[in-house]
Amino acid sequence: MAKTPHDSDVEFVKALAKVLDSNNLTELEVKREYGEDDSLTVRVSKQMQTVMAASVAPAAAPAPIAAPSAAPQAAAAAPEGASDSEPDPSQHPGALNSPMVGTCYLQSEPGSPSFVSVGDKVSEGQTVLIIEAMKTMNQIPSPRAGTVKRILVEDGSPVEFGAPLMIIE
Repeated sequence: MAKTPHDSDVEFVKALAKVLDSNNLTELEVKREYGEDDSLTVRVSKQMQTVMAASVAPAAAPAPIAAPSAAPQAAAAAPEGASDSEPDPSQHPGALNSPMVGTCYLQSEPGSPSFVSVGDKVSEGQTVLIIEAMKTMNQIPSPRAGTVKRILVEDGSPVEFGAPLMIIE
């Protein structure tokens, strides 16, 4: 009896790993119920921290580096120290990291003003963006009061769990 669930559990984990790879996910957690007091919780994840930072940060920063004279607005949006902290903004003490995988929106609906902009003062708990995950809009609050120094994602861009979204100091 113990052998059959074990064999199917191994196949289940292998199938989850394939789903993780085929959908470009970094983490997946599933709970499998067998009975009243018998269940299996499986978390499959990839450790890709440097890749995550590289896939999110270029959306906000390459334009000022590549052509500073051609993109004055983009250069104004990135503060002076942006290139120094760019390799890993998730380690910045003021980083707001994504609590989930999903699509990031900087405004409540298309055409409406953004929740926050660079230079805005925010209070703790104030909604600074929305992450859509599985057709659910999740309001992401500011973890602290401060000033928005950098916004590291673009409206409508996909985000990974733990990816830096903005810097609030």
